[in-house]
Amino acid sequence: MFSHLTKDFLGNKFSRAIGWPFLAVGILFGTWATFIPQVKIRYDLNDADLGMLLLSMPLGALSMNAMGAYLVNRIGMQRATLFGLFFMCFAFLIPLNVPFFWMLPIGLFLCGSGISITNVAMNTVAGSLEVSERINIISTCHGLFSIGLMLSSIAASTAIGLKVEGGLYVVFVITFVVLGGLIVRKTLLSIADQKEESAPASNSKFTMPTGPLLIMILMGLCNNFTEGTMADWSSVFMRDVIKSSTYFTGWGLAAYSLFMALGRFFGDALIPRYGANKILTWGAVISFIGIMVLILLPNVEMAIIGFSLVGAGVSCAAPILYASSARVPGMKKGAGLAIFNTFAMIGFMVGPVIIGFISEAVSLSFAFMLVSGLCVLWAVLSLRAKLY
Repeated sequence: MFSHLTKDFLGNKFSRAIGWPFLAVGILFGTWATFIPQVKIRYDLNDADLGMLLLSMPLGALSMNAMGAYLVNRIGMQRATLFGLFFMCFAFLIPLNVPFFWMLPIGLFLCGSGISITNVAMNTVAGSLEVSERINIISTCHGLFSIGLMLSSIAASTAIGLKVEGGLYVVFVITFVVLGGLIVRKTLLSIADQKEESAPASNSKFTMPTGPLLIMILMGLCNNFTEGTMADWSSVFMRDVIKSSTYFTGWGLAAYSLFMALGRFFGDALIPRYGANKILTWGAVISFIGIMVLILLPNVEMAIIGFSLVGAGVSCAAPILYASSARVPGMKKGAGLAIFNTFAMIGFMVGPVIIGFISEAVSLSFAFMLVSGLCVLWAVLSLRAKLY
């Protein structure tokens, strides 16, 4: 079941090199997400204020989608990946080190910009390697993001428990990420650039989705709304709803990330065996059960189990939907994926903002209950979705 890991990923130096940016994005995002409760306390923010603050990152990400594609074509996918990685490292220094609150949304905007550029470039490299090297690594690479999210949330949670100052801690984390980037730099730059096939300019324009692609996008919005909520609000949920000690504030995110990673590593074997539609349906059901556990059994142990279930539930949805959207017939290669990715990013990054407003108006538990409703919609849509 894991033979593709040893052959396609560990056995290929290019695969190992491009795996680092995926891991790095998880490490940096997980570090920030775990420190969100401390930022909330430091600036005395309510949930609506926090939701507005979190909006800065998706605005940065959405504004730089086109820039990521431009850099890939202008300087090459490998250099664009390295540029995005190092820019992202600079950006993530800002939020936990700024002396004034007004500088915080600027820092988060830059973080979102760096994530967007890196995301476009590194996925282009991974997709190109799958073709040129005849390997299967994209699901594994996305699993590395989850591993980075898990490890960083545990480490950051421990640092918070030990009263390590957030600004100093993030400097050590970024130093580690930069060193890794320098190590893989030479190998990344030696990857052959993707040959771009010519196509009519009109085919590259954004078009509103219809038919099967529209259904995929609706499922993607539900799934990514759930993912974004877990990523940004799990630590706050552990502190404010579960009332966990500071040592355990990041353990919900860690459990979620671990089981999301495991699901993705197993996904390459499970999806062909049981079918993409069935995996999507059961993923939605498992996510719903996990959220219900969080709401109905609010203690540390059950919360960790609940977050684990949600991680397992959402794990295979992104690989299935990204791959299927890329194969929609009648569209230029990659056009369906680009459209899907735009809406998926909206779900992942705007979802947590909406959760903040609902939490302030009612409660965080009620906001999580609404997310469980999206899981029900996701399950219903997956029953009849046409996938490619």
